[in-house]
Amino acid sequence: GAIHAMIKARDEKMVRFLGITGHFDPNVLIEGLNRFNFDAILMGLNAADSHFLSFQEKLLPMAVQRNMAIIAMKVPGRGQVFGPNKTLTMKQALDYVFSKPISTAIVGCENIQQIEENVQIAHDFKPLSNEQLAEIEKLTAPYARQASMWKRGAMPPGQGHDDHD
Repeated sequence: GAIHAMIKARDEKMVRFLGITGHFDPNVLIEGLNRFNFDAILMGLNAADSHFLSFQEKLLPMAVQRNMAIIAMKVPGRGQVFGPNKTLTMKQALDYVFSKPISTAIVGCENIQQIEENVQIAHDFKPLSNEQLAEIEKLTAPYARQASMWKRGAMPPGQGHDDHD
């Protein structure tokens, strides 16, 4: 039913593009892409993603191959991606995601200062090397499940260190 309504809305020029979103399990989105040719995808993506139920392992390449608009969300993961001891900085978190093949990133901000900081980081951005990306991922490994709290089977913040996969 919903997909037929979306197609009708596009055919009637009420919308131009159709998208899919999710942050619980990348396999659900992969199944969605196998069932319909969406134009855009909104997916959870941050520096801790590669350690637990990864969206970038299979879903991101699939979206790239299909030439979809890719929108990253959960970049700071409500602050959890920085780690319990502030291991990661916002610059590292944004540079990590900006270095992936995305169209844009959605970042929640709590105040004007955070907006200004994020704009400066985006302005100064230079793509990270594979080695730099791996180093950032390594930093997030001990708390990856907490930094992925929205994913199926994740560990709520404050529950201790991961025994990551």
